[in-house]
Amino acid sequence: MVRRTRRSAPIGVLLVLAGLFASGAGLGALFGAPGLPDLKFAHEDPGGPVAPPLDRSVPTRISIPAIDVDAPVSRVGLASNGAIAVPPLSNNNLAGWYSGGPAPGQRGPAVIVGHVDGPNGQSIFYHLSQLKPGQRVQLRLANHRTALFNIYSVEYYPKGKFPGDRVYRSDDDRPELRLITCGGDFLGGSVGYADNVVVYATMTLRG
Repeated sequence: MVRRTRRSAPIGVLLVLAGLFASGAGLGALFGAPGLPDLKFAHEDPGGPVAPPLDRSVPTRISIPAIDVDAPVSRVGLASNGAIAVPPLSNNNLAGWYSGGPAPGQRGPAVIVGHVDGPNGQSIFYHLSQLKPGQRVQLRLANHRTALFNIYSVEYYPKGKFPGDRVYRSDDDRPELRLITCGGDFLGGSVGYADNVVVYATMTLRG
């Protein structure tokens, strides 16, 4: 059972998440993930102002203007292999929020996942690796609030070296966001793409 405390919810599944996320994300490789820039292990710090946290509310829509993303968000839990589940490959324009962790705007890192491609071609996070620090991500919530996040780092890691502690932990309980997809070379089999792309962002404004 995953404990869903405010601070430790994502940490309770670190051992099964590390290296296992997105075993089904983008396995079709119909288009091939875009090339990854030289960003891995950047380990940038958030910096800048941080907005006060929001009450827990389910995210309903995500907007990332820099890569033309405007899409609904569904809830996902854990897959049978213990990894974070992903939305159906058949739906190119759907993100998944890991409901066992913080909601966007709560203290700690909210996790949203999406495919890079699928049977119908490019998917919602196909261009995720092209994001840059300073760009924005907006989440609409079921309680009619909005949470605006400022990206401070875009990193990628080989799936076998996925740094779960860095990705899923927020030391000072800031309201943070992680966007995760696949990238790099397509290896096939149960691995799919060789890498995971992770976008780190902090909430700077709420509405």
